Amino acid sequence: MKAIMVMFDSLNRRMLPPYGCEWVHAPNFERLSERTVVFDNCYVGSMPCMPTRRELHTGRHNFLHRSWGPIEPFDDSMPQILHENGVYTHLVSDHYHYWEDGGSTYHSRYSSWEIFRGQEGDTWKGEVKDPTIPDNLRRTNPPLWRSDWINRKYMQNEEDQPQAKTFKAGQEFIKNNWKEDNWFLQIETFDPHEPFFVQQKYKDLYPHEYNGPHFDWPDYAEVTETPEQVQHLRKEYAALLSMCDHYLGTIIDLMDEFNMWDDTMLIVNTDHGFLLGEHGWWAKSIPPWYNELANIPLFIWDPRVRAKGERRKALVQTIDFAPTLLDFFGVDIPLDMQGVPLEKTIASDAKVREACIFGIYGGHVNIVDSHYVYMRASIRPENLPLYEYTLMPTHMRKLFSPEEFSSVELAEPFSFTKDCKVMKIEALQHQDSYLFGSLLFDLIKDPGQTNPIVDEDVEAKLLSSMVRIMRENDAPKEQFERLRLPETGEIASRHLVLGRQ
Repeated sequence: MKAIMVMFDSLNRRMLPPYGCEWVHAPNFERLSERTVVFDNCYVGSMPCMPTRRELHTGRHNFLHRSWGPIEPFDDSMPQILHENGVYTHLVSDHYHYWEDGGSTYHSRYSSWEIFRGQEGDTWKGEVKDPTIPDNLRRTNPPLWRSDWINRKYMQNEEDQPQAKTFKAGQEFIKNNWKEDNWFLQIETFDPHEPFFVQQKYKDLYPHEYNGPHFDWPDYAEVTETPEQVQHLRKEYAALLSMCDHYLGTIIDLMDEFNMWDDTMLIVNTDHGFLLGEHGWWAKSIPPWYNELANIPLFIWDPRVRAKGERRKALVQTIDFAPTLLDFFGVDIPLDMQGVPLEKTIASDAKVREACIFGIYGGHVNIVDSHYVYMRASIRPENLPLYEYTLMPTHMRKLFSPEEFSSVELAEPFSFTKDCKVMKIEALQHQDSYLFGSLLFDLIKDPGQTNPIVDEDVEAKLLSSMVRIMRENDAPKEQFERLRLPETGEIASRHLVLGRQ
């Protein structure tokens, strides 16, 4: 048996033809939907990039205990477990966060790995002289902008772009190994993550009049640009998505050429979506995790089941991928994994869970079921207390500072830390959900989440499910405190906040 995962970054479900989009050119995603089962209710777990990938490895949530960071010494890693059980695992990726401090222990869990440089602000090419950057750019993160505009000079041709190199390497692995048995290949591209830098032939798919300034990379901020700029950026994103579609097609072609559908699982997924002006925001992380970000596309072909061209309504999450792959290869699933193997769901839409939680460290804790989504905010402006629990004290691009260690203490083991005590470090960096307040949306009547509602019965029901799942995840007591939720006992009227904020 073999398995291939094609993982994109910031792939918007709402802009894919299989999910109802009629203007984006993505014929290979349409082709994919005919060959796989399409999931309508797949949700993120921990955001953004590396927290999601920790879930991909460990099959459990990250965001209640830890912000962005590496695989921990006590973590179960799906590719490592496969490798230890005779399944060869290979990663090809241009996701440059793997090669920074905060993601440095993921790629080495695979049997082998190959990287390609140059995405976003990757500090790749060395040039002492500052590049020429359009004057209109706000440049809220000057080091990223500087590196990006240097990198662009080295990828003017499509074959020089990281995505093209990544898929070429994935194709090479398949061509070299398709006759072999027991391997897992993860092809992971940073695209269509911003900046939306793409060759002209893909832009030509979306002709439009635009006379504004250069704009292919929005700030993580509220929209202040003109409607013309908003529409232009959506077309730029679509062009990059069409490039992703093209390279997805090369993998489907190889599966056809080598008749791999009989023994090869195919998973096509993403980590999260990206706001393109919806709800008045660009990007992610700062506003609440609306469905444009949290309800993600998922396509799976399972040769054991052979279901294709069908839809699935069951509520699934990123934490389900690790147990699904372990189960596919007949490998025991560690007890600490909380995801569920999806074979029965792929076959017959078997229910996986009644509700699931998702969020970003220090932000809203969100819960969704088949009808509603509830976003619970911090009850205090300072969003405290909040602590990091880790044995790997790194942030995205730097180590924890001496200041952060000034009050460090050892915390007793959590249920999933293999009897390891961990460092408890007061959080100095986190999101602020208090500004937005707690929100409840009826996803059936208001799928665009434009009109929050007040319904105490629904709020109480969802809060009961939320605290149950948090307890199952052995959430730290301060998470309950900052959200004003009971660490033990039942939900009561004093825990309800809608209409009282």
